[in-house]
Amino acid sequence: MVTRVPGQRARSALAGGVGARFADVRWVPETGSTNVDVMALARDGAPEGVVIVADHQTAGRGRAGRSWDAPPGASLLASVLLRPPSSAVDLTTMAVAVSAAEAIESLAGFAPRLKWPNDLVWPGDGSAPDRKLAGILAEADWPAGSTPDAGYRVPDPDERLAVVVGIGINVDWPQSLPDDLADLAIACNHISDRPIDREALLVALLERLATWYPVLVAGDREPLLAAWRARSATLGRLVRVDLGREQIEGVAADITPSGHLVVETEHGPRRIAVGDVVHLRPYP
Repeated sequence: MVTRVPGQRARSALAGGVGARFADVRWVPETGSTNVDVMALARDGAPEGVVIVADHQTAGRGRAGRSWDAPPGASLLASVLLRPPSSAVDLTTMAVAVSAAEAIESLAGFAPRLKWPNDLVWPGDGSAPDRKLAGILAEADWPAGSTPDAGYRVPDPDERLAVVVGIGINVDWPQSLPDDLADLAIACNHISDRPIDREALLVALLERLATWYPVLVAGDREPLLAAWRARSATLGRLVRVDLGREQIEGVAADITPSGHLVVETEHGPRRIAVGDVVHLRPYP
C-alpha cells in the first residue's frame, strides 16, 4: 500500500506549472492558526510563496478577532506568504478572493459571489440571506526597520512587506447544520453534486493566484478590480455598514482603485476602508 503524504500532490502539480511560486506547500493535521504559523515564518525570513494548510484549526480567526471552528477535514484552511510592494498590499485580499471564486467555479461548477471586503457567499433566494462559503483574513507585518514600540513608519511604495493571506473554504460539511449556522453558512457540497478534493481545490486556487498576483505587483489594478466587480454580491445592493462608532445605510455603488467601498447615503457618498457589511436588499 502506498502511503499518501498530505500536500505531495499539490507540491508536484504546482512545481511544474504556472503555480510554481507557491509550490512550497506544508500540510499539517492540526494547528492553532495557519496565519500565525506563516507570519512566524515570515518574521524568520521565509521567502514569498510558502503555504501552510491544516486539516483543522483550533484558534482560527476572522475579522475583528472573531473565533470560529470547522469540522476536521471538512474545509480547505490555508495561508500563503506574499511579499508585495507596499503599493499593492491593499488589493491582496481581492486577488485571493477572485482566485478562490474562479477555482471553485472550475471544480464545483458554480460561481460564488464576493461580499466586500473579504467573504465568498452563495446568494439567497428571495428573502433568504446570503450564506457564507469562505472567509479571508489578510495580515501585514510592520515595515522593516519599524516596531510597534517605535511607532508605525509609512513604507515606501516599492518597499516589500510581508503579507499573510489566510482563507477558509467550506468544502464538505454535513448536510444538516446546527441551527445557529443554518442561515449563515454553506459548503460546496450543499450547492454542487460534484465531489471536491481539497488538495485539487488548493492547486486551482494557487494557480489562479499565480496569474493574478504578478499583474497586481506590476501595478495594473484594473483587471483585478473589474474581475471583482463582475463577481460582486455587494455592489448595487442596499447595505448597512458597521463602522464601530456609527452605522451607515445606503447603496453600495462601487469600489475605489484601493479597494475601498463607496456607499451612496442620503447625505452623499461615503468611502469605507474598513467595516462590517450587512446586505439589506436580496440579491437581484
